[in-house]
Amino acid sequence: MANEMMMNNANPLKTNAQTQALMQRASQEVQAAVFMAKQFPRDEDAAYNRIMRATMRRRLAEGAFYEYAKGGTNIFGPSIRLAEVIAQHWGNLETGVKEIERRDGESTAEAYAWDLETNTRVTKQFTVKHQRETKNGSYALTDSREIYELIANQGARRQRACILAVIPSYVVEDAIECCQHTLQADGTPLKDKIEDAVNKFAAIGVTVPMLEEYAQRAVSAFTEQTLNRLWGVYSSIHDGMSGPWDHFNKNAGQNNNSNVAPQNMPPENTAPPQPAENMQSGQIDINSL
Repeated sequence: MANEMMMNNANPLKTNAQTQALMQRASQEVQAAVFMAKQFPRDEDAAYNRIMRATMRRRLAEGAFYEYAKGGTNIFGPSIRLAEVIAQHWGNLETGVKEIERRDGESTAEAYAWDLETNTRVTKQFTVKHQRETKNGSYALTDSREIYELIANQGARRQRACILAVIPSYVVEDAIECCQHTLQADGTPLKDKIEDAVNKFAAIGVTVPMLEEYAQRAVSAFTEQTLNRLWGVYSSIHDGMSGPWDHFNKNAGQNNNSNVAPQNMPPENTAPPQPAENMQSGQIDINSL
């Protein structure tokens, strides 16, 4: 019993010593990171060129921006994925999401981005309730993994905002423009691009009539500009910034009164929307539509 009590009494001291050791280690890592950033400052021209080369990849370009409607206005901006790629190639920048405190069914977390060279640091704290919303209501989360994934998902949007606040705006704007050019200049036939988009939207429950009503033209008349807009919507849904029914009409195609414009419509206006401040399915052949 005496030995057991001694062990129990020693536990707080042991825990306190471990905490101090972790804090000291974290402090040393920060000092080392700042020192290395000062010793090896970024070459901005080289970093810019790396970012532009990355945006020439079609897979990145497809998910490089988001689009959703708010208050009657289309909101458009760089996606979480593009922000992460820019941060990686810009260099000497630390970014992430960390849980600060957990209590009474909710967590306090912080997203941050820190330019180690200029000592510019942007943080955003937020609270996440341990519950998941579904069509049938909400339910509490108790599994640590589910809570972690919920915090990471909600923190990603704040993390993107932090990254964009420390990266020069011209870099972000040029990266978006290069991604749009990549989508338009890709050698893949337009027919195949349309089929790819139709299949990806089908995997999240969006049908061809829904796409046609949104674009105001038949799927066979989709242009590169139509696809650019749809990829922005897809990224917004995929990253959790909006839901499918924030963009599409569930009842599209269920009656004979079609709102789809004729197939011989003139090309869409190529001007982008107003700028704003992370399944498999059966394949669909567009020839059969």
